[in-house]
Formats: sequence, structure tokens, C-alpha cells
Amino acid sequence: MNQARSSLNFRTNTAEAVKEVSLREAMRTATDVFTTLRARGVSSLPLDEWRDHASEIRVKVVKDLPAYLDRFSAKATGAGAVVHRARDAQMARDIVFNVLRDRKVKKIVKAKSMVTEEIHLNAYLESKGMQVVETDLGEYIVQLAGESPSHILAPAIHKNRRQVGRLFSDKLGVEYSDDPTILTAVARKALRSEFLSAQAGITGANFAITDSGSLAIFTNEGNGRMVTTLPPLHVAVLSIEKMLPAWTDLPAFIRLLPRSATGQILSSYLSVITGTRKPHETTGAKELHIVLLDNGRSAIRNGQYWEILKCIRCSACMNVCPVYRVIGGHAYGSTYSGPMGVILTILLDGMDAAHPLIDGTTLCGACAEVCPVRVPLTELFRMLRERRVEEGFTSQMERTGMAAFGIAAGHPLLFHGAQTLAKTLWPFLSRVTGDKVLSRLPGPANSTFRKKIS
Repeated sequence: MNQARSSLNFRTNTAEAVKEVSLREAMRTATDVFTTLRARGVSSLPLDEWRDHASEIRVKVVKDLPAYLDRFSAKATGAGAVVHRARDAQMARDIVFNVLRDRKVKKIVKAKSMVTEEIHLNAYLESKGMQVVETDLGEYIVQLAGESPSHILAPAIHKNRRQVGRLFSDKLGVEYSDDPTILTAVARKALRSEFLSAQAGITGANFAITDSGSLAIFTNEGNGRMVTTLPPLHVAVLSIEKMLPAWTDLPAFIRLLPRSATGQILSSYLSVITGTRKPHETTGAKELHIVLLDNGRSAIRNGQYWEILKCIRCSACMNVCPVYRVIGGHAYGSTYSGPMGVILTILLDGMDAAHPLIDGTTLCGACAEVCPVRVPLTELFRMLRERRVEEGFTSQMERTGMAAFGIAAGHPLLFHGAQTLAKTLWPFLSRVTGDKVLSRLPGPANSTFRKKIS
């Protein structure tokens, strides 16, 4: 799927996505696996108690975020890191580029990081003559394909093994195979030399531990540790809301994040990085730079949608969303997709740029039910829908139709008469409105529910 699709064309994008049989099959298979594993992973556990506790921690962080950022910066600096504050995407890109340029870095290996996707870091560094290699298998696949990630956890979720086999054959010059074991071995061989020759590694971070200045990184592949230990320079880019108050808060998220994402009891790797390599250590970066990105988050924190900053990017909401499960991530035309992605994108990019995305929800509430930190996603959707109407980002036809429905719904006799009339007028109205409105809906029933039960 073409990553150039725009959120402004969300309905067009979704119409194209549902026609792609291979995409629907890949999405259904992957999300079914994730949701099934999550259900098994949280069964017979005090999940509600864990979610309440995790939510309390995240609320505490967001409410007092400036103080936590200052404390983290002081502790990380004391451990040998250099901490940078970036108010927006361009400032973050410039900070990273300047650090790399000053050290004459030309070759970089990266671990999976959604925040670097948000600021389009790879394209910026490549435009400056640097080579950036994604080392997470899913990210490596989409990079070879010239695409963006379509899922927070599994960037290549939209591709099946046959598509990956053809991609590797075309791009890497290997014999075609659709065996996952062989494909993984091909990627491992191609990436090994990249790790050994890289001059710098770039990562994100799942959490930042305030009381020690540490970074916590969850991965299911060994690439994360290779990126942070082999190159002499490590640059970590993370958004400011990733703070946790103390070491004692981390276990709550060690339990919840993997289970919510994949149903695992633990991620395969949990790396905790505190400062630079110590004199007695044989691995680890000799120089660590941490870029704390705001990019609109302080404004969100000070507004009525602040609870979206509790999100820990587990992807559980995406996996259960009936919209995302059909159309995949690229149809959203934004870095973040699925329920949390719709909300975050509108808040970061503005209602004028991203308002079509609010159509990407059924308000079924499944996303809020699985959120491990109790982000009130359904309520945030309702608030954004109201704001879209108030700010005039709905069509006149939609506003007129909803106003008419509101009047009819408030008067039972009028509503019953409208139901009867609709059956007669439906064919005519469908032709008048074209393929944008009524033809997308089921026709009126021959017999109403009220009539059946009376």
C-alpha cells in the first residue's frame, strides 16, 4: 500500500484498502493472533487492579510532567548522558543531525522507534548524505519496500510471507523463498555487517526512569541491544510523556506492556541503559545523547484531551479495532494509526489537517476496554467529534441530515412516519446523493423493530 496516501483522503484510502484481498487476509490473521494471545496472557490475573495502578502512575506523570523532565535530565546528565530538549520536529532533527555531523558519522543503524517516524528523521538524515539502516525485521522490510510502518508493534503486519519473499529476492538478490525461517536468516545475514560497521545507533525508548536517568527499551529481537552497545555513539529520541517516576514503577509496565501487545509474559529483551559505558564495562556506547521531544505534547497536556498522553504504545487498541483490522495502518495517512493514532494525530496535526480521521471509529468501545492504562478512548472520540462539528469540518448535507434526524427522533409519531416514508423514497434519494451517502448504507427494513414486537 502506498504510504503517500493522505489523511485528508481517509475515505478514499479506506475504499482502496478494502479492495486489497491480500491486505485484508494479512490484517485479519495477524490481529486475530494478537488478540487471542492477549486474551490468554491476561486470563486469571488481577488485570483491573494492574490497570488501575498503571493508570495512576501515568496520571501522576502527566500532571507533573515538567518536574519529572527536569529531574530525569539532571539524573541522566549525572550518569554521563547529554540531554537535549526539542520543542518541535525540526529542532529534534537538527539536534540529531548536528550530533552525528560533528562526529563525522555517515553510517547509522536504528532500532524501531515510532517517534523518529513522527519527525521523519530517516529521510532528513538521508537528505544530508547519511545512510540509515533499520534493523528491526519489520522495519527493515518496510524500509526495503519504501513504505512506512503500518503498526506500532509489527511494522510489516500488512505483508504476507510471499510478498516478503519477493521483496527480498528483488532487493537483496537472493533466491525466492516464503519460508519465514529462511527469510529471517537472510535478513540476519544482511544486517550483521551493518551492525559491525555502523558509527552510531539510534533508538527510541519505551520509558524513561526519572529517579536514575535510565532508559528502558522493550524488544523481541536482539537488534535493540546491538544498536545500543556496538556503535560508539548512541542517540535516543523519545517523547516527553515517556517518564516514569521511579524504578519501583517499572514492574507494573513490565507486566502489562508485553501482555497487552502480544500476550507474552515478558518481552524477549528488556534493556535498561543508564548513562555511558563505565570504565570496567566492555560493551555499551561511549557517548549517549538523549533527545526529549515535545512537538505539541505540552499543549495537549494543558488541554481537555490530556489523558491520551497516558498511552504506552502497546497496540492493543489497534488489534481490536474493527476499522483498523480491515483497512490497516497506511489508510490513515499518518504516523500513528488505529484508535490512539486517530486521537493523537488530530491533536498533533490540528483538526483542520486531520479531521477526516475521526470517521475511523465505530465508537464500539473495544479499544477502551483493552487499554492497559485506561485511556478513555471512546470519550475522547466523542469529544473530538463534537469539536469537529463545532469548528465546521462536517459537510452541510451531514449537518442537515443529523439535524433532521434529531427532530424526528424526539417525536415518536414523526419518527414512525419517516420510517414509512423512507422505504418509498430510498431509491430516489440514493440516486440523488450518489455513492457518498445512502448507497453506503443498508436500505430500510420491510418491517420495523417496533412493529415486530408490538
